Amino acid sequence: MAGWYTLGVALFAAIGTFLFGFDTGIATTTIAHESWIDYMNHPNNGLTGAVVAVYIAGETVGALTQTFIGDRLGRIRFMQLLCIIVTIGTTIQTASVNIGMFLAGRAIAGMAVGGMVATVPIYLSEISAPDQRGLIGGISGCGIAFGTMMSNWVGFACSYAPYGSTQWRLPLGLQIPWGVIMFAGLSTFMPDSPRQLLRNGKVEAAKREFARVRRDLKSHEVHEEFALMQALIEFEMAREIKSYREVFTLFGRRAFVSIIVQTMTSLSGVNVVQYYQPIFYKSLGIQQQTIFALAGVYGTIAFVSNVITTRYLTDQWGRRKMIIAGTSGLILIMIYIAVMQREFQNTDNRIGKGFAVLGIYLYVAWYYAMINSTTWLYGAEVLPIALRSKVMGLAAAGHFIVNVGITEAGPSAFANIGENYYYVFVGCTLLFLTIAYLYFPETRRKTLEEIATAFGDKVVLVGDGPIDGQHVKGQDEETASVAK
Repeated sequence: MAGWYTLGVALFAAIGTFLFGFDTGIATTTIAHESWIDYMNHPNNGLTGAVVAVYIAGETVGALTQTFIGDRLGRIRFMQLLCIIVTIGTTIQTASVNIGMFLAGRAIAGMAVGGMVATVPIYLSEISAPDQRGLIGGISGCGIAFGTMMSNWVGFACSYAPYGSTQWRLPLGLQIPWGVIMFAGLSTFMPDSPRQLLRNGKVEAAKREFARVRRDLKSHEVHEEFALMQALIEFEMAREIKSYREVFTLFGRRAFVSIIVQTMTSLSGVNVVQYYQPIFYKSLGIQQQTIFALAGVYGTIAFVSNVITTRYLTDQWGRRKMIIAGTSGLILIMIYIAVMQREFQNTDNRIGKGFAVLGIYLYVAWYYAMINSTTWLYGAEVLPIALRSKVMGLAAAGHFIVNVGITEAGPSAFANIGENYYYVFVGCTLLFLTIAYLYFPETRRKTLEEIATAFGDKVVLVGDGPIDGQHVKGQDEETASVAK
């Protein structure tokens, strides 16, 4: 079990991803309330769709912002900046007096959580021990699942509130304190990334922070591991990459894997299933109040399954196996959902409709158990430290861009091809399963530097010149990747 200090740091950092999950989910119930529609003077479909669109646009900007200033500010300061921005954005949403003000708040909050969801996995991967990185890093994904669950249940509870702005202002206002709480944690007990400090030339500060986060090591082990880490980072800095062209020329496979694994999460269909589950339930003849409750159950299953596998499977079984098993299972479940929807959507067969709802729950359980935390962690840990902010920002931005495309296409797709829309995601997931099987190496229990050998990159050891990765396979020393 991870030390309580590291675990506490991870839980505080996961507030950032919790806000991502909550603010994403709460919009669905907000715009469904008649009180919101009336207050905003019955916005047309374009403005209602913009509630999602401007939010995802903000997320994309936030993720790209990380690529430009994330390394310059450092992990802690960048997340502090995002805490300020998300507090402003959620406050504006809560206090909105018209649709324009509401959309501005959505865009600002989206920018903050987009940067958070790209930064938190990097931060947690850099402060965790190799044998605990699946647990500590996976907590960022659990934060997303917890936010989704809470948004669903808060939306359900507020559906019982008397007609009026309380129905939608209260859920939005519940987000405001969390940015302040996270800022306080970042300013007090949360450590900065030792690796990032070394890259900024702050050696003594890096030593102190490394000793804080690696309390599992004895004093001489701390000294030895820090010396290895310092040597490899200095080696990387001596051949600093200046452009994205160099990134994809020298580290093309690692950048490709990081970006693909994030794109996979959007093209697996999870956002379509999540956003349009109310429409799916309604098509089965289920009443509105029950739909809110079913969405709450959906979120609960997501969170519980995510926590169980993060604690007991990610470090024990491995990322590669989880991604391969996850994509394989999702293919079968989506076929099941499509078949059940086709057979029972327009019938009076209550048992058949129950099996159709079961498909949605099987999907969310399997996705959050195998894919959610795993992909965010894997996308960060496969990258050299010099590239993490740059490439993870691009990967997250790609995730958001694809997400908005398939989500906006959802209503038209379901109207024109119905349940056959699920087969689009079956084809995409099958493609990603093939790519993962052929190109994704295992990273379980490896240091962030040893992962270079898993990609076949050349490495350097303290006091040595560069040698081929396969020559040091299985060694415990930390290594730095260089291009072949």
